[in-house]
Amino acid sequence: MATLIDGKQTAKQIRGDIKRKIDERKSDDLQIPGLAVILVGDDPASEVYVNSKGKACEKLGMFSLNRRLAAASTETEVIELIRNLNSDSRIHGILVQLPLPDHINTDRVIQSISPEKDVDGLHPFNIGLLVAGKPRFIPCTPYGILKLLAAYEISTAGKEVVVLGRSNLVGRPLSNLLSLKADYGNATVTICHSRSRGLPDICRRADILIVAIGKKRFVTRDMVKSGAVVIDVGIHRLAEEEGGGVCGDVDFESVEKIASAITPVPGGVGPMTITMLMQNTLQACELATARAKK
Repeated sequence: MATLIDGKQTAKQIRGDIKRKIDERKSDDLQIPGLAVILVGDDPASEVYVNSKGKACEKLGMFSLNRRLAAASTETEVIELIRNLNSDSRIHGILVQLPLPDHINTDRVIQSISPEKDVDGLHPFNIGLLVAGKPRFIPCTPYGILKLLAAYEISTAGKEVVVLGRSNLVGRPLSNLLSLKADYGNATVTICHSRSRGLPDICRRADILIVAIGKKRFVTRDMVKSGAVVIDVGIHRLAEEEGGGVCGDVDFESVEKIASAITPVPGGVGPMTITMLMQNTLQACELATARAKK
């Protein structure tokens, strides 16, 4: 039976360290980190995520702003709000909750965020730094996965890692990170997706299989090598006829029996994502303090 990789416990430990550093900043009369979250529209799932981020800031002693705009807001209005936040000295991190309404160009909105406040790590400038091997703000979910692997002393060096999913939020940045010459890298990485030929065979090669394909219970036992580490990024709400609750992109019950370690859903990668957003916001604040001293 696989070891459960507990994201809740790991997140709790990291948040404790973040809070300690913020408390130290307060005692040294330094500015505390500030995070602004922008929500356009009234999507219920996005509303939950935004509220969770606000609560996390409050518990850690961070300053936070939630800015809600109507679904009919124009792209110009969203970008104008971002520009105001770019110049707000209280704010060190700006996050636009995705997805945006269809009439708004997501790329243009992301590019309007100051790269020094892009704590989601999605601005082209920050993506470029990551690809060049000099990441500044690591996208939060990939960052959380790296921290989980480190917490459970799962080395990536020399390992065959398969990343199933090619999104800009998870698959692409994670593949780059794992291939870097770094403590969390030095892996042989294959990135694949639902159209990859021979997908089960590719997955079975993996010493570490990271699944972010967005399809519930897509990865089954026959796709996993015995003893592999399995990281499940997906989360899906189940209908009442399916038993209710949530599940991931991995068929947990069957894969747990063959993997050496696995993340549960919920309680695996999810808690780490908001935690690493807090970490990136603290880092942005520290970088701003360093710039001010020059």
